Amino acid sequence: MDEKLIRSLKREPVKYARLLGMDLLTDIHNGWIRMMAFGEEDQTLLGHRGSYKTTCLSFSIALIMILMPRKNIIFLRKTDDDVIEVIRSVAKLLRTEYFRYIVKRLYGIDLIITEESAFKVSTNLSLQIGGTSQLLGIGIKASLTGKHADIVFTDDIVNTRDRVSRPEREQIKLQYMELENVKNRGGRIFNTGTPWHKEDAISIMPNVVKFDCYSTGLITREKLNEIRQKMTDSLFAANYELKHIADKNAMFKEPRFAEAAEKIYGGIAHIDASYGGSDGTAYTVFHEADDYIYGFGKRWDRHIDDCLQEIAYWHGKLQAGSVACERNADKGYLARDLEDMGFIVDSYAETMNKFVKISTYLRKNWHRIRWLPETDPEYMAEILDYTEFAEHDDAPDSAASLLRKLENKLEYNPIHGGI
Repeated sequence: MDEKLIRSLKREPVKYARLLGMDLLTDIHNGWIRMMAFGEEDQTLLGHRGSYKTTCLSFSIALIMILMPRKNIIFLRKTDDDVIEVIRSVAKLLRTEYFRYIVKRLYGIDLIITEESAFKVSTNLSLQIGGTSQLLGIGIKASLTGKHADIVFTDDIVNTRDRVSRPEREQIKLQYMELENVKNRGGRIFNTGTPWHKEDAISIMPNVVKFDCYSTGLITREKLNEIRQKMTDSLFAANYELKHIADKNAMFKEPRFAEAAEKIYGGIAHIDASYGGSDGTAYTVFHEADDYIYGFGKRWDRHIDDCLQEIAYWHGKLQAGSVACERNADKGYLARDLEDMGFIVDSYAETMNKFVKISTYLRKNWHRIRWLPETDPEYMAEILDYTEFAEHDDAPDSAASLLRKLENKLEYNPIHGGI
């Protein structure tokens, strides 16, 4: 056993990470990797967005797998897709020349990956009994019954969904508390993430260490000022300064939701279409009933052509009537495509300033809207983040445009039944 190499790996792990191409890691990440890979107690590392937390975590997991092969690891993120991304990254690291070299120096054998799937990785160093994988990745909402680990890592199990949904926050907190039953005796839980809401799961995580955007030096003051201009004060404070403040200037507060799908039947719809670039496509349905406006929204980072089938699905499911869309950008092509699909289309030329429209119609009606729970968190977050200088405004623009039509007492078209 090469004790000198082991001491070097424990003292300066970031040096080896840089050899693997992780050039953006700095000396501050050396401490992060040491906490992740070699810490002994439950701990929570909060770093601002874009601080390379997950990069450090992937390297740390790979390091544990070769230095402590007796330990098994469970890794949790918000969704299965998020998990797959990190599992793939760990497997890729284990295949590198540097990891093979380290294993050869330490054990005198070649490193071989003996098990690999979208959610599991094991090596020939594993001494696990009963076929337990060295690394198992699962989504935070999956069943945890019967699962046990020496080390539990959670990474970004809190995201924009927790920001806009109280039920989501409560569910994630319950799942997080269940991890105490997953952790083996003498094991530990290590959390990494960024806070999104003062009552999210991060609020109950232990031994919190914070690294805000000013302490890491990873983002220049000029870039921070640019980022600040594009989001609300409260969102910037939570994601970059790692604190929660009351955003007195926020145009839109926490949304209200209602389990009342039937209340939206017979409403009208609006599409804010993307034709490429950084803009997204937003789809909104509203229906006035019982002194409320029942709403639904979806948003995609895709060209409108790639969203039409999903729009048709939701339009039929919600029994919506006519669909409105601008004809400024595409000279009416979208309207013709929708008509060919059987939609009843209300196309119009937009002349109103977008900020004035949003601050007038959406802001005035915000307290009356009861959103369906199926509304995209990304759609809702884009509304909550809206400022005059926001980088993305497709969702609030679509909602405001449709509310303007409701306020102008547009008669509902017949419910479209052909989709």
